[in-house]
Amino acid sequence: MTLAAVLLLLLIGFCAGGFGALAGVGGGVIVTPLLAIYFGLPMHQAIGVTLLCVIATSTATSSLYVERHVTDVRLGMTLELATTAGALIAALVAHHVNRRTLAILFACFLLYSSGSMVRKAWDSRRLKREESVPDYTPGNYPLGLAASLIAGGFSGLLGIGGGPIKVPVMYLFMKVPLRVAAATSNFMIGVTAATSAYIYWGRGDVRTDLAVPLVAGVFAGSLLGARLSHRVRSFYILMLLIGITGWLSIQMVYKLITGGFQ
Repeated sequence: MTLAAVLLLLLIGFCAGGFGALAGVGGGVIVTPLLAIYFGLPMHQAIGVTLLCVIATSTATSSLYVERHVTDVRLGMTLELATTAGALIAALVAHHVNRRTLAILFACFLLYSSGSMVRKAWDSRRLKREESVPDYTPGNYPLGLAASLIAGGFSGLLGIGGGPIKVPVMYLFMKVPLRVAAATSNFMIGVTAATSAYIYWGRGDVRTDLAVPLVAGVFAGSLLGARLSHRVRSFYILMLLIGITGWLSIQMVYKLITGGFQ
């Protein structure tokens, strides 16, 4: 691999880690499509590499968010039970699942989430209230657990860490403040990704030559993103999440049209 390619992977990882730390999505939504579309990596290898990047994001951010008392540890550990189960099942059956159907459902969910969060963005009073009043009571646990199971499945099948599902669900349906939802998602995605990564590693689907510079960049970007997160208003985090989910849904539709999910 050339020096230019290594530097490009470091830059991609750094940007993905920073975005992932702020929005709670782990950076996989950026890394997987880039590896598959622009680096020509087979999808199962792109997913294997991306899962390591998600672990790096969680490792870099979790301790800082917990130290700042932003992470809802009890909520995270509860939802993680379902997410880990989904990730393990998905990783084991990944080669036997029709990913085209899953990608269609996932793209529809992301489009719906993006639209819902756009509406929430106009509710400036709620966002201002979240900035000043951290007290809340999570609700709708059955939906949260069901969504976490699905998020774990998508993590194992698509290498996204589950964040694009868990953050909108916690924010929109469980009434968790956006900043807390993002931090709690970062707390969970490492365990979720590690469950699937173990299976992919055993199958030889992790390209270490690509993973090393990416993980290094992701770790550095995640540290910076976590340290700057308290200075970023919830409105901008919401805009970032809308942009990421919208972009990922477009990438999913593109790959469906071009036959990328078989």
